[in-house]
Amino acid sequence: MTNNSELPEADDFSGVKKREVPEFGQGNSTLIAAGGEAGVQQLVADFYYYMDNEPEAATIRAMHSDDLTQSQQKLTTFLVGWMGGEDRYVERYGRMNLASAHRHLDIGYTEKQAWLACMQKALDAQPSYDELLKRFIMVRLSFPAEMCRNRN
Repeated sequence: MTNNSELPEADDFSGVKKREVPEFGQGNSTLIAAGGEAGVQQLVADFYYYMDNEPEAATIRAMHSDDLTQSQQKLTTFLVGWMGGEDRYVERYGRMNLASAHRHLDIGYTEKQAWLACMQKALDAQPSYDELLKRFIMVRLSFPAEMCRNRN
């Protein structure tokens, strides 16, 4: 007998196979799919590796101090809470308003795209991340990235 559970419905002309889709963004499901806090730490380490090494990221890298330790800690803490884990950012660093926190930096479209490109490369470097998780994170991060933009 044929298992039709992955096949399109008879009235579905797309031809796309069905797939169980995780419900990212529900509780801590995104954090779990990202490998917990350790997975986020690796993602952030890879993100800053690409920021250090990609020529298109030179401008945004120059906006950071030479020592990236605090930047890595802040981004990790932010992402853990953002992905549904413990929200420790406020207790460690105080309230954050993304736009005002980045107002002193000259962030335009090119800088925003460079930041997102580094994040995409970092996501692609995570062998255990599902493609849907990578897309979910990139779509969701595009909004705060746009909020940091302060020039055209």
